[in-house]
Amino acid sequence: MDLCKMAVSQFREMLLARKISASELLSIHLERIERSQLNAYITLNDKAMEAAREIDRRISSGQELPPLAGIPIAVKDNISTKGLRTTCASKMLENYIPPFDAGVVEKLRSAGAVIIGKTNMDEFGMGSSSENSAFGPVRNPRDPSRSAGGSSGGSAAAVCAGEAVLALGTDTGGSVRQPSSMCGVVGIKPTYGSTSRSGLIAFASSLEQVGAIGRTVADAALLQGVISGPDPMDPTCFIKAKPKYSIQGTLSELRIGIPKELFGEGISDLTKDVVMRTLSFMERHGAKLIPLSLPELRYSVSCYYMIASAEAASNLGRYDGIRFGHASSEHSSLAELFRNSRSEGFDREVKRRILLGTYVLSAGYAEKYYRRAASMRAKICSGFETAFSKCHMIASPTATGVAFPLGIKRDDPTELYSADICTVPANLAGLPAISFPCGSGEGGLPIGIQLVGRKFAEDQLFSAASSFESLSGGYEQLITSGGD
Repeated sequence: MDLCKMAVSQFREMLLARKISASELLSIHLERIERSQLNAYITLNDKAMEAAREIDRRISSGQELPPLAGIPIAVKDNISTKGLRTTCASKMLENYIPPFDAGVVEKLRSAGAVIIGKTNMDEFGMGSSSENSAFGPVRNPRDPSRSAGGSSGGSAAAVCAGEAVLALGTDTGGSVRQPSSMCGVVGIKPTYGSTSRSGLIAFASSLEQVGAIGRTVADAALLQGVISGPDPMDPTCFIKAKPKYSIQGTLSELRIGIPKELFGEGISDLTKDVVMRTLSFMERHGAKLIPLSLPELRYSVSCYYMIASAEAASNLGRYDGIRFGHASSEHSSLAELFRNSRSEGFDREVKRRILLGTYVLSAGYAEKYYRRAASMRAKICSGFETAFSKCHMIASPTATGVAFPLGIKRDDPTELYSADICTVPANLAGLPAISFPCGSGEGGLPIGIQLVGRKFAEDQLFSAASSFESLSGGYEQLITSGGD
């Protein structure tokens, strides 16, 4: 068995039995990264081996080990790590070294995790392909000529390729789930407010959450359980107690809603077919499928990009070369310093969204665009509440198709934006959503199915996904078999 493709429980058994040490486990993953051509990492942690050796000392002395002891974990490069460069894949922050850990990173360290490095991404989380990076594109481990998805493409690629056991990503409009689908791994976007955003470098504050990526549902559930819970440093984290996630349960009596709006135009026929075969499989094992209509979802992409861009324009206003970020050496006035610093520091996709966000917030247009988008967001939330009176969760494809070739969509942002149709509704409504592999499409590339649940119903999502994973034979079997 490939050591870099095992589950957390297997690694833990080996560590406790002293069949492998934490430092050896880290070395195996570092060697794999060194040979890799995927460009999944921006910065490796030069203190990772020290952390691994500390776990080895604790094992030798017979101490009780925390849940992630010795497990190499990758962290997306927009999550602050004390003393370890955090760039957001942008020239604007290419030399930034945070003086503190994000709340979720503090929890990782307390759980004994070994942070192996910071993963590549779309700049400031703005993109769906991990090509909008100052450090070059991330390549898909299933086919290196294709995108790993985005914006957490580096995290998903690292887990898929065995360059990390687990990874943290961030999800603003699908940025954990979409790359997880394209790389054939499991990704969770938790309920808004269940996981600390302290130390997360903000893009769209009302939408984004830190989510776990793993090779199995159990692994993703374990990691999400570790990082979730209250944090006094984050006023948007309003959960009262640390959740306990379980993967126990069956598909029996589970009511799954099927909204026609998420199986329509823009979704490839093969993707729809694989997802519907998956749902039929779940139905044969006890689930009940409920046809639904959520007409508000037709406006979710437009609504999302109005709100997300407005919040991005506000959040990124601080990067002016004086308060934060890259400072241009070419200027003869303060205004020119601001203009040149931002022109040089931001790439085109970030500039595009700042311009859009500034426009929709400007005098005379805020009412026409931003406030209408906020009103539609409320209607989308209400639509989900009505739907959940009929079902436990809602299913859809995660992505509109399989991973696409690198470069093919970078010059057409509207095509990439429209590809978020299935993922952005959960962010607008603050709902938990999980993506897990359910088969393969063109070229044998992975296809993911998404389940969206009620607020704080992550446990139910993990149980349903784990039940399917167990009944169907696991993620690699699904990808190679096409989901049959």
